[in-house]
Amino acid sequence: MTPKKSIALVTGASSGIGKATAERLSAAGYKVYGTSRRGAQQGPQSFEMLPLDVTSDESVAAAVNELLRLEGRIDLLVNNAGFGVAPAGAEESSIAQARTIFETNFFGIVRMTRAVVPHMRQQGSGRIINIGSVLGLLPMPYGALYSATKHAVEGYSESLDHELRTRGIRVSVIEPAFTKTAFDANLMEPDAKLDEYRENRAAMSQLMQGAITKGDAPSVVADVVLQAANAAHPKLRYTAGGLAGRLRFLRRFAPAALLDAGIRKDFQLDTLTASPVRSSAAAK
Repeated sequence: MTPKKSIALVTGASSGIGKATAERLSAAGYKVYGTSRRGAQQGPQSFEMLPLDVTSDESVAAAVNELLRLEGRIDLLVNNAGFGVAPAGAEESSIAQARTIFETNFFGIVRMTRAVVPHMRQQGSGRIINIGSVLGLLPMPYGALYSATKHAVEGYSESLDHELRTRGIRVSVIEPAFTKTAFDANLMEPDAKLDEYRENRAAMSQLMQGAITKGDAPSVVADVVLQAANAAHPKLRYTAGGLAGRLRFLRRFAPAALLDAGIRKDFQLDTLTASPVRSSAAAK
């Protein structure tokens, strides 16, 4: 691919990883169009913005058609739009909430892919890069729905890459760990809270905030997106940041029992769940 002639579309580009990615691609010579539900942003920036809601078939079609009208082609699609759920027990989120997060984090990628792939097929070339997570490889206690969406992204992306490879299109997944963004400011609160999980929610929220504070800058992820976009022979999966690389290594090579114990220790799961049991036993 020749960056100076390549057209890139980045969803969720108003802030965080999406904005950093759009800026990095623009600096590397891509003509970049970012998207957000609000459309154009105030102030100078190095890329154009289009209004787009990835949960709407009509909005996706309108944005892709507008970009094709302006540029005539799409060489790179970066699927970044998504959000998380505040730490909670899996039973504390309704089926409606489960559908809501999948609608953006997974079906949003499916919509964008279905809208863009026909044009890439006609071109005989293209790159699709999906922003996944190490939580697509590992579990996230008290974050089951978010982790489930990222596991879905992994399976979809790998299958899609096999389908499209002979048509000149490659698909990659970027797997960051915790990143310093406003991600935790836009979390969906569970709609069926139970007092049983009150202490767990508070403890997990504190752990998450600490991890995000110590996380990588969005530019770390953006640099890996550019690497995948420009690779002559792109890989299916790229980790972003040292922690993500170590976690993927452990997932691949560590004994299952050791990994399981490490997860429970890091998230203090046995400490969190043991207290009520001990209290109940003492009351007897």
